[in-house]
Amino acid sequence: MIPIPINDHIRRRTFWFSTLLLILANVVVFLFELSLGPNLNKLVFLLGIVPARYTTVQGLAHVGLAGFFVPIFASMFLHGGWLHLIGNMLFLFVFGRSIEDRYGHFGFLLLYFLSGLAAAITHIIVNAGSTVPTIGASGAIAGVLGAYAICYPRARISTLIFLVFFFWRVEIPALFLLGFWFLIQFIAGYQMLAIQTATGGGVAWWAHVGGFMMGIFLVIVMRPKRRGPVVEVRH
Repeated sequence: MIPIPINDHIRRRTFWFSTLLLILANVVVFLFELSLGPNLNKLVFLLGIVPARYTTVQGLAHVGLAGFFVPIFASMFLHGGWLHLIGNMLFLFVFGRSIEDRYGHFGFLLLYFLSGLAAAITHIIVNAGSTVPTIGASGAIAGVLGAYAICYPRARISTLIFLVFFFWRVEIPALFLLGFWFLIQFIAGYQMLAIQTATGGGVAWWAHVGGFMMGIFLVIVMRPKRRGPVVEVRH
């Protein structure tokens, strides 16, 4: 059973310029990736997050200041395929717009990139010594999900449920959907700890956990631009 969120029902009072800008930037960068052909692997190793670059003597000895910080943010705009990109951008579209409306355009970008930073640091710590590059916006988007779970726990999320060849459209409370998503990330990350190797790849589960927790923390410490009760649009 695969739940895919497609929309929320929050009545927003401002247009989601920052969310749209992030989506467009990710799409443009991905199209650039496609144009590289065989050279794409070089870009991924250069701008992807390689934990060994930050946690080993050899890595630290061969990386400059730019090589130390640039990949952490550049990797947020790189994706490994169409499904990777579309899935991330769908979650950003569904949940990012309302968080941007609540915290403003700049506040939303601050939350997004700080969550991505927290996700990267978590991934580096858990995978210290790994030479496998990690790319994707999911750590930053996880921060948006964490913020949404706190700001709009009772919001209803229109979700497609796929089961084999059948699907249903249902409305699921945001807190339940995002809580279930976080639980999956945490359990999968815990299980991976037992089989993690320095050369193993896969989903950066702990990056998602770190980003999600940072999103919750930032909601607690940041002052929202807009206050008031949640107003839902019912279709």
